[in-house]
Amino acid sequence: MLGLALLYVGAVLFLNGLWLMGRIGDREIAIINIFSGLLTAAVAAYLAFGPNADDQSIRAGALTLLFSFTYLWVAYNRFQDVDGRGLGWYSLFVAITVVPVAVVQFMGASSALGYWLGVCWAAWAVLWFMYFLLLAMQKPIVKAAGAMTSIQGVLTAWLPGYLILEGWLV
Repeated sequence: MLGLALLYVGAVLFLNGLWLMGRIGDREIAIINIFSGLLTAAVAAYLAFGPNADDQSIRAGALTLLFSFTYLWVAYNRFQDVDGRGLGWYSLFVAITVVPVAVVQFMGASSALGYWLGVCWAAWAVLWFMYFLLLAMQKPIVKAAGAMTSIQGVLTAWLPGYLILEGWLV
């Protein structure tokens, strides 16, 4: 399921980055956020409540929901007259939450995929912190956040998700 989720996380991050840089319209970007939010929520629900749920899969489900809720909130904001500060503060919560996730991932890594996931969690912590600065603190970093979002979409999710689905990264 990791490859499936990452492929669409890659798509939504890449496209959200383009949107932040003004290349996609506000209302049009909502559809990929809704789809990715619902898809990752379904994956999270299966991991947390499925027939083989254990402590590790419940943890994976909980962490996956951090992404799901982010994408659904982005979509919601596209249709409402809001300034995004709420999403910015949520992004700070997520950034703080995933820093120890990255550390734990590095400490327990025993494969290339394990170390790669540690790098990804650290990169995502930086990205969510950028959203906090952009949305809650109103810092003028929209272009930098857009570029970082698209780059991370490709490197931390889209490409690895595809490689996992093809069986080339396990």
